[in-house]
Amino acid sequence: MATTQSDNTSDTVIEFRSVGLSIGDKRLVCDLSFEVARGETLVLLGRSGSGKTTTLKLINRLLDPTAGEVRVEGKSTIEWDAIHLRRSIGYVIQETGLFPHFNVERNIALVPRLEGWPEDRTRERVRELLQLVGLMPEIFARRFPRELSGGQRQRVGVARALAADPPVILMDEPFGALDPLTRAELQREFGRLAQALKKTIVFVTHDIREAFALGSRIGLFKDGRLMVLASPDEFALSDDAEAKAFIETLEDERSHKNL
Repeated sequence: MATTQSDNTSDTVIEFRSVGLSIGDKRLVCDLSFEVARGETLVLLGRSGSGKTTTLKLINRLLDPTAGEVRVEGKSTIEWDAIHLRRSIGYVIQETGLFPHFNVERNIALVPRLEGWPEDRTRERVRELLQLVGLMPEIFARRFPRELSGGQRQRVGVARALAADPPVILMDEPFGALDPLTRAELQREFGRLAQALKKTIVFVTHDIREAFALGSRIGLFKDGRLMVLASPDEFALSDDAEAKAFIETLEDERSHKNL
């Protein structure tokens, strides 16, 4: 069974209370109970179709539970205005979802402008974020997504998610489509940003190496259930069969490299 409490129960940002989601006869997730503390990076790990992306979408009301309750900042998600909730949560997906007809500046500025920020403040925020993710504003602000590499687009996607300074960031396999070298570079950059910004981050991946590199805790999903919730060190020692299967992939990789 998964451990359901974070180390910091007095400052919970996200809470799942016996949450389930079914569509017709199909059960997508079942009996999810866990908390995410302010400032931690929780990595949701699992095979394709295990329920991790569904869980992520329950946080920003892209999906609503059919059982139990999801709470964000102490309030049930169904009590939040869905648009306001989503604007207060950064969201990064694979291939970034950038608007192709917007240049980089307009893509990053989207939520601040929707929120009515003054134009000078918005422009300064765009410059600040481009510098933060390692892109020179004077070079990249006017470019369009088609003029960027995959790694550059992903950096812009991260900048857009941070634009309105949301307390929570959701990331759904953001580096999954990148080549191994670019992926490793962005993982290092993300780790640096996570430490510097102290955001509450929920990060979905199927890559055990990424989970160990980025997560303060790892939540392992199988068949819509949370099987293990533990620190990386604790996860490595887990007796759960699915956890062991993921750990074995690391061991197999090390053995292959030593051949």
